[in-house]
Amino acid sequence: MFRDKVELKDIEKMDAEYRDLLGRVVTIQADCEIGGPHLYVKDILPSAPSQVDQLVVARTAAEEMDHFRKMARVAGDIGVDVSFVLSWPNQKRYLDAFRGIIKTWEDFAVFGFLIDRVGRYQLEEFFGCTYKPLERILPQIIKEEVGHIGYGESKTAELAARGDETREKVQRALNFWYVKALDMFGRSDSTRDQRYVFWGLKRRTNAQARQEFMQEVNPLIEKMGLKIPDPLAGRKYL
Repeated sequence: MFRDKVELKDIEKMDAEYRDLLGRVVTIQADCEIGGPHLYVKDILPSAPSQVDQLVVARTAAEEMDHFRKMARVAGDIGVDVSFVLSWPNQKRYLDAFRGIIKTWEDFAVFGFLIDRVGRYQLEEFFGCTYKPLERILPQIIKEEVGHIGYGESKTAELAARGDETREKVQRALNFWYVKALDMFGRSDSTRDQRYVFWGLKRRTNAQARQEFMQEVNPLIEKMGLKIPDPLAGRKYL
């Protein structure tokens, strides 16, 4: 296991696999950060039910764009240009959760509740990681992601509590995004994630992180009076 601490000045001396994995993980993270606003700003921002909600959507998008900027700088410093993810269509995003479009408030709420929570898990992998410049940008990013999650969770609970048709819409959104969230962790038998762990660029395997996520969200779903979706229905990456 590699546990040395690496600074930017050391990167050229690092093993090629380390540099390749580091470049890959910051590229995917940058794509996820900018992918969110591309999903919801167009339809959700103008349809906000209140000025406060509209402000939250705008602030969330602005923070995600700033997260992209921070990741892009870390990537650029090691010679990896991630600017292409700014302009390519949603359908080409690295993760399936970012390849569609969000048009309803039920979807936006559940997206924040579940998908932003996976984003927190992804970022937490870098706590104590061997590449110090990546670890240094985490505190503010994670603080803001926790805010996004909290808003999504409270809004999901609020909508579910209305009952009737709105509750059914929330359950459908939950069924859709729950599977997307589990797939975001990747394949359980991935050999690449074992190399990430070996090089100290991640703390957990895909399967470990996914299991911890389910243990966290399932009680929250039940507390809202909603049904926990089938964790295998429609999954692409088991």
